[in-house]
Amino acid sequence: MRRTLASAGSCGIGVASTRAPAVPDAVSELRAALTGELQHIVAFFSVDYDAAELAAGLERAFPGVAVSGCSTAGAFGTSGLMETGVLLIAFPRTGFRIHTGVIEDVGAFGVERAGRMVRDLKARMDVRNGDRLSERVFGIMLVDGLSNAEETVVGAVHWALGDMQLIGGSAGDGLAFRQTSLIHEGRVLNRSAILMMVESEFPFRIFKTSNFEPTQIKLVVTAADADCRTVHELNAEPAAREYASAIGLLPDDLGPFSFASYPLVVKVGGDYYCRSIRNMNPDGSLSFFCAIDEGLVFTVARPKDMLLSTERALDEIDRSLGGIDMVLGFDCVLRRLDAENRQIRRQVEDLYRHYGVVGFHTYGEQHNSMHLNQTLTGVAFGARRGAR
Repeated sequence: MRRTLASAGSCGIGVASTRAPAVPDAVSELRAALTGELQHIVAFFSVDYDAAELAAGLERAFPGVAVSGCSTAGAFGTSGLMETGVLLIAFPRTGFRIHTGVIEDVGAFGVERAGRMVRDLKARMDVRNGDRLSERVFGIMLVDGLSNAEETVVGAVHWALGDMQLIGGSAGDGLAFRQTSLIHEGRVLNRSAILMMVESEFPFRIFKTSNFEPTQIKLVVTAADADCRTVHELNAEPAAREYASAIGLLPDDLGPFSFASYPLVVKVGGDYYCRSIRNMNPDGSLSFFCAIDEGLVFTVARPKDMLLSTERALDEIDRSLGGIDMVLGFDCVLRRLDAENRQIRRQVEDLYRHYGVVGFHTYGEQHNSMHLNQTLTGVAFGARRGAR
């Protein structure tokens, strides 16, 4: 069904989405749906669209407005969850200032380059005497979800940001795992990342929430290819067979839904973080969304109530802001698959609509220095300008 929906909250951030299959039609509908003076558009799109054609079309449709974005494993907007389509998040000229930098060849990116980029972006900001940038500036990062470099890039950028917070997501290509794309000011980028520094006159809160708890079952990585994020052995046994045995399945029964329902987690600084399985390979090895290495100790986790944990997190933010105006979210694709498997997709859509949550389904989520899986991260904006 072809449909374009648009909305804008009190903070002025516009949201528009379309499922029109042809790029010219999609761009035309999105242009008609978004009004007002815009300064930056963030575009999330499914891989049904040619990235170069879409980037060029958006540049022509919104002259003078910078456009950044990435391909996805799905999106969620005012029309609910979207496996296909284009979602635009349009920041107005009033109340926000956005500064962007592109990180090319993410595999060679490090602390020194991160420091230079962040210093350059800070130099463009409206710095006031006695100003604490962390109270009104945060970073958004979009990164190639198949680069196997997210941890390095996120860690370097977060270090350079100091006390400013960072969120974001890894680009996807549905569940194909072949190639993801980023777009920035008319260009198509691969093995790259985009950093957006957002100055906001509206109150905001950076957050993350997940819905799993550890069990007593441990799996030790005993053979792996760290560069490819592939585990060949767990507990000195073939990886897929050992994982399947741990969760009570046969290897032939493994797939995206079982990976979503039985995540693997690692303990870091007293907290557990997901290191989710991406896919099972023909040789019985397992490929992961996050960095792995030999000697890593996984704990098998079981999910908690996704609706309840997400609602509690959003309700707490709503109270702290005196009312959420809208939320830009980065939600793991495995959370969507788990919601579908448990037949709560409609309830998730209703919950996101209630709190104004829009964004995309990722191959990984960024939260400050961490690259995560099976997590919802994001930034929530309040409606009261200058309330800080």
